[in-house]
Amino acid sequence: MDKPLYYMLDNLNTLYKCSNVYQVAADENCRVLKVTGSDGEGFMTLYQVFQGVYLMYDDFHMKFCASDYQAADTLLCIDHCREGRIEHESGHGIRYCMEPGDVRIDRRVHHKGMVHMPLCHYHGITVGFQTDLAEIAMKKELPAFDIDIRGLAEKFCPDDRECLIRDDEGLNRVFMQLYNVNERLGIDYFRLKVIELLMCLKALSPEDFSIDRQYFSAAQAEKVKVVHDLITAHPERNYTIDELSKICGLPSATMRRCFKGMYGSPVYQFIKGYRMQYAADLLLSDRERHIADIAQSVGYDNASKFSAAFRGVMGVTPQKYRKGGE
Repeated sequence: MDKPLYYMLDNLNTLYKCSNVYQVAADENCRVLKVTGSDGEGFMTLYQVFQGVYLMYDDFHMKFCASDYQAADTLLCIDHCREGRIEHESGHGIRYCMEPGDVRIDRRVHHKGMVHMPLCHYHGITVGFQTDLAEIAMKKELPAFDIDIRGLAEKFCPDDRECLIRDDEGLNRVFMQLYNVNERLGIDYFRLKVIELLMCLKALSPEDFSIDRQYFSAAQAEKVKVVHDLITAHPERNYTIDELSKICGLPSATMRRCFKGMYGSPVYQFIKGYRMQYAADLLLSDRERHIADIAQSVGYDNASKFSAAFRGVMGVTPQKYRKGGE
């Protein structure tokens, strides 16, 4: 990979056969790629920071999409999740979810396949390095810095495995500063943050943090998705854990653990949150519908209990929410 990826994107659909990714805008330092799916779309806004070094803002509103891209072992990527969740499959057929605050380091050798977003949206940043090109360019422009990208890849991604870091204060601080950048600062600011990111990683060791992460088999992930699809399709139904466990064919403890790992909250908490958001949408989209009727549509026979539950999640009563939406 001796040619900068930034310029190879001009041949995205012919060279890489990426059937669902299209370049929709480009200039000297920025390119915007659109990802299409059967149930939504996503955008990746990519900046060339140094030759062979890229910073990309990822914004997806879809449930899943196919990835045709699989890199050679000369690519190193650092991903940060700001909002939503994204499910990936490791090289051993095991799945895991990134959640807000997570940082993932990998070589993109297992990137090809289906990528799922359990909450139907994902927002984050990716910093990518074409290892050889990036080291040459950065050493030329920043000779005082000891930059060893290949060494970082070997430290964090031995045997092409991904590395997941949860809630590291230093890494999160660097990424969060990149979400609100004054346009006048431009590429120079991106360069500063990339160097800071590399210094943070240089100071870290895989032994410095414990990975509190849930991994699932592909079969477990698919069974838990059955539970999710069922409770979101029927918000008026009151399911027990035992019922959901039998429906998906998993022991109740396993089902609860996998569900929380994939969707970020326990089953009942997720159901309550989903019901209140569904009710909130109905309050604004169907203003002639009685609140008691909306309460029944999300499983509440008692309007006062519904009002209390709604206020607990949304911060206001259904009446005030509807009035405020006007």
